[in-house]
Amino acid sequence: MMMTLGYFVFERKTLAPQQTQHTMVWRHPTNNRVGARPSTQFLGAGDETKVISGVLMPEFTGGELSLKAVTIMAETGKAYPLIDGWGNMHGFFVIEKVTAGRTELLGNGAARKIEFGIELKRIDEKHTQQIAHSLTI
Repeated sequence: MMMTLGYFVFERKTLAPQQTQHTMVWRHPTNNRVGARPSTQFLGAGDETKVISGVLMPEFTGGELSLKAVTIMAETGKAYPLIDGWGNMHGFFVIEKVTAGRTELLGNGAARKIEFGIELKRIDEKHTQQIAHSLTI
C-alpha cells in the first residue's frame, strides 16, 4: 500500500502514483500606507493541495475501473482522510480534479497507456486533530 484516500487504496493494482506534489500557502494580506511601504498582517494558513500523478498500463496495473472509482468518490463531494504508507494522517481532502490522458489505443478504443492526475484540496483541520487524538487513545 502506498497510501489511502478514504477506502481507496493506492497500490500497483489500482492507481500507483509515480509523483506527488504538495503545496501549502500562508496568508499575508497587505494594506497600503501613505509615505511608507504597505503593512502586512499574518492571517494563518491558506490552501493546502496535493497532486497525485502517474502512468497506468492496464495490461499490468490498474486502469479504467480504478479511475472510475476515484471519479465516483469525487462526485459525492465528500472529504476523505489521506493516509500515507507509513500510517501518517495528512488531513481530510476533497477531490477537486481528475485528469486522464489515454494513448496507444487498441482497435476497440481501449488505451494501453493512461496518464492520470488527481488534485486534492485539504478542507478541515479540526477533524484531523480529533482523529489523530482518538487514534492515540
